[in-house]
Amino acid sequence: MIGDKARRALSACALTAALCAGTAVTPAGAASQNTVPVRMIAFGDLHGNLLPPQGSRSEVVRSDGASVAAGGVAHLAAYVRQLRGQAEHSMLYAVGDTWGSSPLESAMFHDEPTIELLNNLDVTAAALGNHELDNGYEELQRLRDGGCHPDEGCRYSETFEGARFPLLAANLTRADGAPAALPFSVNYADGIPVGVIGVLPSNTPEFIRSDAIAGLNFGDEIEAVDRTADILDSLGVRAIVLLYKGDIGTGGESNPCNPADGPANVVATTVSPKVDLIVTSDGDKHFNCTYPDPLGRPRAVVQGASHGRIISVADLMIDRETRDVQRDHTVTFTQVITHDIEPDPETQEFVARAVELSDEVAGRRVGSAADDITREPGPSGESALGNLVADAQLAAARSAGAQVALTNPGGLRSDLMCGENGMVTYGQTYAAQPFGNRLQVLELTGAQLDELLEQQFQTTATGAPLEWILAPSYNFRYTLDRIAPRGERIRDITIDGEEIDPDQHYRVVVNDFLAEGGDGFDVFTQARHRTGAGEELDALNAYFATQDPVAPPSTDRIHMH
Repeated sequence: MIGDKARRALSACALTAALCAGTAVTPAGAASQNTVPVRMIAFGDLHGNLLPPQGSRSEVVRSDGASVAAGGVAHLAAYVRQLRGQAEHSMLYAVGDTWGSSPLESAMFHDEPTIELLNNLDVTAAALGNHELDNGYEELQRLRDGGCHPDEGCRYSETFEGARFPLLAANLTRADGAPAALPFSVNYADGIPVGVIGVLPSNTPEFIRSDAIAGLNFGDEIEAVDRTADILDSLGVRAIVLLYKGDIGTGGESNPCNPADGPANVVATTVSPKVDLIVTSDGDKHFNCTYPDPLGRPRAVVQGASHGRIISVADLMIDRETRDVQRDHTVTFTQVITHDIEPDPETQEFVARAVELSDEVAGRRVGSAADDITREPGPSGESALGNLVADAQLAAARSAGAQVALTNPGGLRSDLMCGENGMVTYGQTYAAQPFGNRLQVLELTGAQLDELLEQQFQTTATGAPLEWILAPSYNFRYTLDRIAPRGERIRDITIDGEEIDPDQHYRVVVNDFLAEGGDGFDVFTQARHRTGAGEELDALNAYFATQDPVAPPSTDRIHMH
């Protein structure tokens, strides 16, 4: 059901229950009396990172090749205010995964600080990603509509008012077909309506625990965009922006705008030509590209980088008479959120308060490390942090009969950068494993283990190769041959030095996301038995406590052929 605040906003709309008026701004630069310039600013994959990210995400490479420190919402806010100040009309969008798997200074308060930050930034609209649903649809509704947490109350402030901006997902519905979020919103620039559509990938259920999205359906994103664009057009809204929380798969670093190297044309060249600008968001990649729409007209596709490090900017020129975007006048660029600008003082004070409130818990020592332990993958796809987490989970689940452990790279959210005297804090381990996943011990045959490891090599919906290398515990080893035919890339699997028997059952501990077939590993769902073994974060903290100091594990458990 649509919340009270959203319902009040919809009831005020004159044209339709979903057409809403608002204020916006126009980019700097000359405009004739017949045009209205509008600046679009967007960030994605913020993940509640109020502070600058640490580890491998702490720096980005600028266009001039220089590596610079980037991120942190105090600096992001400063750039946003600067960019909006250069324009008479502007709109600010969040493109999915704005919260969820957040660091402790936001997550400890159920991400209410991140919602408050977006309110303070005057965000125009936010598209949903999969992580906004990490804690279920009811919690998403609470964050949207306001009210204290049902179990822990209001811990961050005395009250919580919820989001002052619409949450968009045109392809998200309930089991009965009713919308689970607004499909679009409309704001005005000097009387000209500008519509924005939000969608998330139809395969989103592969990346969320099933209990968090029970009763929700994720429809085809392209079909949803086309349908919604037709509705906006019928209402006289001709200038349309798409916010897409997903990977459109642009080419490699040498030519990031080459659609032949990935499934970019599925979204960028296929969705309705009524869409004038596409803003995407997915992880660390950033690009500024142009692709032909289905009518052959050029259309900009732009993406910043995660954790508030790079934002997307598009200056559009809208014809007053047709109310459509003059695409040949569109200018797009990405802005690195460097630290060579004064941080926004109001936001800086806001962040300091959130850090102070969470500091006692976040700063608690859990152990020490002999060196930094990172998520950086080696040639085999293993990382030191992934192998450490697998070792910790095996140690925690031994009492439940576990013989080996496997963990997914997507479950590792932050590097562990040891501090003074190698100290590792609760805040750091939480940032590395923030999902609250529980551990499950599953019984699989040796043949199923072989089949499972072959599932590390997958393809996207358009046939592009996709690789998910699971981190193995220290006693689980095998040979990997990437150039062998599909289904024959794994061999010589051993547990504790003994070759596995295809017919024998083995007990494997994994997080419950994998146990439910997440990331395409559906062999886990065929397990004969399933036994709970505690929470993954508790396992990691216990490992630090008992192994203090912890050395970064080697990444040679998978032998490369």
